[in-house]
Amino acid sequence: MTAETDAAPDLPFWKRKPLEAMSAEEWESLCDGCGRCCLVKLQDEDTEAIAYTDIGCQLLDDFGCHCRDYPNRQAQVPDCVRLTPEVVRTLAWLPPSCGYRLIAEGRDLYWWHPLVSGDRDTVHAAGVSVRGRVAALEDELPLEDFVDHMVRWPLRLPKGAASRRRKTRSA
Repeated sequence: MTAETDAAPDLPFWKRKPLEAMSAEEWESLCDGCGRCCLVKLQDEDTEAIAYTDIGCQLLDDFGCHCRDYPNRQAQVPDCVRLTPEVVRTLAWLPPSCGYRLIAEGRDLYWWHPLVSGDRDTVHAAGVSVRGRVAALEDELPLEDFVDHMVRWPLRLPKGAASRRRKTRSA
């Protein structure tokens, strides 16, 4: 047993391990499968401000909200960012709901995260994923049209998704 698990072995790994100590499997499981990070982002040349669009990466499966060629994504999309603990701590454009970002900031995962809920579909049921919200993939539109697709919703959580606990109905 390692030092970080000795202290609280009953806690889930994301509450007891720093990002750097996670196994590859644990690291990958922090992704909630929302697809928000796979939306095209535009950066203002003067202010460096980032704006999200409702345009998906050319490899985004906009229904499943995952990469259609994850192992080869960087060869096909050269500006695809490979997330590492160091990179996660420096990216201002990661959605505020991102599991990597939450853990890096010392916060907990939301109720709809698959690691908490035990179900990969809760991210969709909570309305957090990009399912049904992607207007087009980046290779389907001319670059000059991207500015017409700027949206704010990727930086917000739907009502009810922001709570740390799942809302239940009273009997």
